[in-house]
Amino acid sequence: MAKCLSSICAVNHFAKSNNFLSGVIAVPARRSLEREKIDSLEKLSDYSEKEIMQLHGFGKNAMEKLKNHMKDHQVSFKN
Repeated sequence: MAKCLSSICAVNHFAKSNNFLSGVIAVPARRSLEREKIDSLEKLSDYSEKEIMQLHGFGKNAMEKLKNHMKDHQVSFKN
């Protein structure tokens, strides 16, 4: 029974998640961005690094990966 329920959860989770930053930062950090309605690098550039660091799931490692990804796409945080 539990196996069946976990399958349902997995399907529902993947059905509603998007691929923004998938493979770049961990799931908790991506979920925090999703809760803030940040689903593109353009929207992310409207925030400061300090504001993003206050979100759940963001630490030095996630921020470093995010900044590298943004740099690769010529996008930066607001000052």
